Amino acid sequence: MTSTPTAPAAPAAKRDRTHYLYIAVIIAVVLGIAVGLISPDLGVELKPLGTGFVNLIKMMISPIIFCTIVLGIGSVRKAAKVGAVGGIALVYFLIMSLVALGIGLVVGNIVEPGTGLAVTDAVKETGQAQVDAEAKDTVEFLLGIVPTTIVSAFTGGEVLQTLLVALLAGFALQAMGDAGQPVLRGIEHIQRLVFRILAMVMWAAPIGAFGAIAAVTGSAGLDALKSLAVLMLGFYVTCFLFVFVVLATLLRIIAGLNILTLFKYLGREFLLILSTSSSESALPRLIAKMEHLGVSKPVVGITVPTGYSFNLDGTMIYMTMASLFIADAMGTPMSVGEQISLLLFLLVASKGAAGVTGAGLATLAGGLQSHKPALVDGIGLIVGIDRFMSEARALTNFAGNAVATVLIGTWTKEIDKERVGQVLAGELPFDEKTLLDEDGDGQAELPEQGTEKELAKA
Repeated sequence: MTSTPTAPAAPAAKRDRTHYLYIAVIIAVVLGIAVGLISPDLGVELKPLGTGFVNLIKMMISPIIFCTIVLGIGSVRKAAKVGAVGGIALVYFLIMSLVALGIGLVVGNIVEPGTGLAVTDAVKETGQAQVDAEAKDTVEFLLGIVPTTIVSAFTGGEVLQTLLVALLAGFALQAMGDAGQPVLRGIEHIQRLVFRILAMVMWAAPIGAFGAIAAVTGSAGLDALKSLAVLMLGFYVTCFLFVFVVLATLLRIIAGLNILTLFKYLGREFLLILSTSSSESALPRLIAKMEHLGVSKPVVGITVPTGYSFNLDGTMIYMTMASLFIADAMGTPMSVGEQISLLLFLLVASKGAAGVTGAGLATLAGGLQSHKPALVDGIGLIVGIDRFMSEARALTNFAGNAVATVLIGTWTKEIDKERVGQVLAGELPFDEKTLLDEDGDGQAELPEQGTEKELAKA
C-alpha cells in the first residue's frame, strides 16, 4: 500500500484573547455599581482606581497624537493636499458643532428641565469653587495653545499644544523631502512602540472601570439622581437623536454605510468609553481602527486628533442643555439672544476640552462666569450627575469623530471602499494585539516607502 502525502496543516490562527478583557470590563462595571449602592463610602474610596487608569491612558495621548499627525502630514507629497483635508475637516467640524448647539437649544427650551429646583448655599459654593479652580477667559485660552517649550507640549498634557507642535514638525519634514524620510521612519517605529505600550496598559481597564463606576454610584446614589432625571433623560435623548438621525443620515447618503455596522466595528471602544467616561481612552484605538478600516493615513492623522479638539458634538449639546437647566433652576431664564451669545462663546471655549472627565463642567463654569456670572451659583446643581452626563457626551464625541473620519475620507477620495466592506463584514479582522493592521504584522509600510523612493529615482 502506498500512502498519499498529506498537505501540511495550515498554521493555527492567532487567538484573540482581548475579548476576555472586555468581558472582564463588563463584569467590573456591574460589580462597581453593586458596591456603590451597597456601600457608598467604600465606593467613593475606590475612585483612585478609575482616576489612575484614565491617567495611564492620558499619558499616552500626546505621543500618539504627535506621531499620528507627523506621519499623516509628512507622508503627503504636497502641502496643498494636507490643507485641503484640514480645511474640509474644520468646516465640517464647525457646521456639526452649530447643528449640535441648535438641537440642544430646541430640546432644552421644550423640556425646561430646571424649573422648580432650589439652589442652596452649598450648591452655590460648589459652583464658585469650580470657576475659581478651572475657568479661563478667551485670551488665556488662545495663549495657552502655544507651549513654553517644544518638550512642555508633551509633559503638560495639553492636546492643543501637542497639535501645534505636531503640525509644525509635520510640515517641516514635508519640506525636507527625501532628507526627512529617515526621521519619518523613526517616528513610525516610535508609534508602534507607543501602541504596544498602550495594549499593555489596556489590561488594567477592568480595575479602572470598577473603581470609576463604584465611586460615581456611591457619591451620587439613587436619591440624588431622581430630581435630575429629567435633565439626564433630555440630554440622552438629544444625543441619541443627533447620532442616529443627523450622523446616521450623513453617513448613509455620503458614504453609503449603515451607522450601526460602523458602531459594531467600534464596539470595544464604546465599551471602554462607557466604563471610563473619557473619550480620550479610545483615541489611540480609533486612529488604528480607522486606518485598518481603509481610510488613508493622512486623513486619519489629520482628522482624528483635530476632531478630538474641534469636533465635540456631545460637549456642545451638554453646554446648551446645562446652561438652560441652570438658568431655569435659578429662576432667571435666558432670552434667545442671551442663549445664542453664550453658546457661541462656549463653541470656542470648549475646544481642547475633549475627553477629559470634568473638563466640560469647567468650561461651562468659565462661560457662565464670563457672560452671566449670576448663573455660576447653579453649577453645583449638576456636579452630582456630571459624571453620568460625561459618559453620554464622550460617547457622542467619539461617534462624531468616527463618522467624520469616514465622511472626510470619502469627500477627499482617500478611502478604500472595497476594504471598508471587507472589514465591516468581518473578513479582515483587526489585530487587537498590536493595534496595527495584520498585513505584514504592521511592517508593510516601511518597505513600500523605500520602493516608492527607488521608483521615483528610476
